[in-house]
Amino acid sequence: MATIKFQVLGNSETVPVYLRLSVKRGLSPRAKTGLYISPKNWSSTNYPKTNTPTNKNLKSTLQKLETYVLDQVNNANSTGEEINASWLKYNIDLFFNRITETTQSDLLTDAIQSIINEAPTRKNAKGGIGLSKSRINAYTSLKNILTEYQKQNSFKVKDVNVKFAKDFLKYLLNTKNYQKSYALKKIADLKTVCNDASFYGIETSVQLKKIDSTKTKNENILFLNPKELQAIESAVLLNDALKNAQKWLLLGCNIGQRGGDLLQLNQSNFINRNGLEVIELKQQKTGKNVTIPVLEKTKEILKDGLPYKISIQKFNNHIKEVCRIAGIDEMITGTKILMVDKNNNVIPKDSKGKYISKGFKRKISGLYPKYELMASHVCRRSFASNLYSVLPTPLIMSITAHSSEKMLLNYIGKDSLDYAQQIADFYTLQAQKQHKKTNLTVIKNAVNN
Repeated sequence: MATIKFQVLGNSETVPVYLRLSVKRGLSPRAKTGLYISPKNWSSTNYPKTNTPTNKNLKSTLQKLETYVLDQVNNANSTGEEINASWLKYNIDLFFNRITETTQSDLLTDAIQSIINEAPTRKNAKGGIGLSKSRINAYTSLKNILTEYQKQNSFKVKDVNVKFAKDFLKYLLNTKNYQKSYALKKIADLKTVCNDASFYGIETSVQLKKIDSTKTKNENILFLNPKELQAIESAVLLNDALKNAQKWLLLGCNIGQRGGDLLQLNQSNFINRNGLEVIELKQQKTGKNVTIPVLEKTKEILKDGLPYKISIQKFNNHIKEVCRIAGIDEMITGTKILMVDKNNNVIPKDSKGKYISKGFKRKISGLYPKYELMASHVCRRSFASNLYSVLPTPLIMSITAHSSEKMLLNYIGKDSLDYAQQIADFYTLQAQKQHKKTNLTVIKNAVNN
């Protein structure tokens, strides 16, 4: 059962009154009530003494506040709302009418929490209602990082300007040792929070639009080329689990879907439309419906039926071994999730492959055998990379479900120059065809002679 205790801290002539809320063991947030009192007028009962009319009124107000907050705790428990220091401060401000339920707090962490609290009813990127678990986790992570970053400060939404963003980015890269792509994603999420708060009337910095959160170009594109796919197909595997993963891998690189969508395929996804065999599915991440023709190579891979179901974790582990056996061992630059200590040094493993001490998981860049970097994302990227310049870009996009050509090009590590080259190659081919036609000569039929 939740309990409340009022506290005064300090020895000044007047000090703030704090409310400490004990919800359960390990969860006891504390927040200022916004009220002040002289320490000499504070009673050992954790309330003001009743020696003056002012102190009597103050005690009455605090008792009403206690009742109100405990009622809100019960409401939060029934709805699953997270109770923390921000939640407590928000409800104290509501009680004193410093804000209304339709007015957000201008604190940055409160703005993030508002999005988290409203996640079930917010519009999502798919056009539906309710943020995904991954988006909620992203905002929760952002709030936790900011709470650690601000320490004793309480940054407001309007504090997020160009300098703030640059300093925060340095913190993410140099102190937290995050990858550049992840750090920039956090800056983008921060801008989203501020723009959302602006919608509710919270003041934002005039520099907000100037904050750069542009994604970096993919420099280390991991995909399997046709020669490597042939090596995987020809690999001699004695383990049934590896043979099953091999089949999923080849199928995935042939139909260009994310691991989560690939591994959910079953016979109901294979449909005949007007005499054409296709695979129809709805992508989990985007909510887009995708139709993929069943080509001869797909039929060849599935001649003995679909592979049996496995988890994406097992798939990721198995395809590393499949690719190792297939000789996909070229040393390439990439990132691996490794355990590191507080100084960002990789913790070594023992003879059984277990880390010798505890640490933190981080993506570490380096040179690794290619098979060690294999994971489910290689399927979709291999499909797009191998067919780029072979199939028209819009046809590739119809299967990968990229929203724009720019997104597709960044995904496979291409830029506008590559796209221009593709166009130039097309016109060169057309010119060659036209030249061939004009060089044809008509030979009279011997019968007409």
